[in-house]
Amino acid sequence: MKIREVTDYLNSRFLPSYQESYDNAGLLLGDVDQEVSSVLVTIDVTPAVVDEAVERRCNLIVSHHPLIFGGLKRITPDNATGDMVMRLITNKIAVYAAHTNLDNLDWGVNAALARHLGLEHCRILRPMEGVLRKLVTYVPTAQADAVRTALFNAGAGCIGAYDCCSYNNDGFGTFRANEGCNPFCGNIGELHREEETRIEVIYEKRLERKLIAQLIKAHPYEEPAYDCMPLANAYARVGAGMIGTLAHPVDTRTFLESVKERLGLPTVRCSELCKEQVGRVAICGGAGSFLIGDAKAHGADIYLTADLKYHDFQQAEESIVLADIGHYHSEQYAKEIFYDVISEKFSTFACLKAESDKGYIRYI
Repeated sequence: MKIREVTDYLNSRFLPSYQESYDNAGLLLGDVDQEVSSVLVTIDVTPAVVDEAVERRCNLIVSHHPLIFGGLKRITPDNATGDMVMRLITNKIAVYAAHTNLDNLDWGVNAALARHLGLEHCRILRPMEGVLRKLVTYVPTAQADAVRTALFNAGAGCIGAYDCCSYNNDGFGTFRANEGCNPFCGNIGELHREEETRIEVIYEKRLERKLIAQLIKAHPYEEPAYDCMPLANAYARVGAGMIGTLAHPVDTRTFLESVKERLGLPTVRCSELCKEQVGRVAICGGAGSFLIGDAKAHGADIYLTADLKYHDFQQAEESIVLADIGHYHSEQYAKEIFYDVISEKFSTFACLKAESDKGYIRYI
């Protein structure tokens, strides 16, 4: 099996189109036509992880944080990243990353963190905008069912947990076929009136090419009319952070102690414990100070995230507890996601969890 087959599948699950504009997800290094013998999954690509990949004879590393993130102007052994790139190339080890595109999925990093913290009834804290569009087309009424089905099969018509959603309105359309046309109905040179159904379906922007191709294939008209419209609606299944509830309210200090135990944390930095109990919990794996306002607006009692600065804690304003649980620890379950996704699909090679991957921060 070649690396291309693995990375194509990972792209179909982790959807690079949902990465943030500053990110760098996907295959970052390597030859897609190289054979795969084993894969090493990790949170970070570090010199120790590269050593481990060489020692365990892995030829593909799947990482949460991209090895190449900002501009890499020189590839030399004088800096850590350049040295790792040279060693990876020498040992024919490819590197793939799924970063914010994994963070933004409703079953991704935050969902895994929520599961380990015992949160229920979870939903995205800040749904992504600019994802949804609406397609409108006009079909002869007798063929409307077939065209609708084709659109549904192409991925359109999903709203939350519902699928096959559409709006339909009957009316009539007019057209005149000119010389050289091959009309489905009507005659050349004659104005024709046809009973039609207007079909409206919502779809994800990433599906647009596939959707239009299926529409044209299924539509009986030689020149089907359709409109693709951007929507202001946020997409509830993709976005930053997550919010959920505990089965029963818990004393705030007791909850934070349980967070430390469940995540393996030596310490937690937090604001004043202005809430006696915690019932509604907001989370964001990684650096999540940008979501403090969202957590407060959603009525969270506590917000767990990482990389909070001194003045970030000031935003608590005695209305929410802010807790910094560390970048690595808040995203540690990405490794489990990678392992499960790869192992479930591919059985012809070994998928291994990096043992040397321990994050960059140490506590004394």
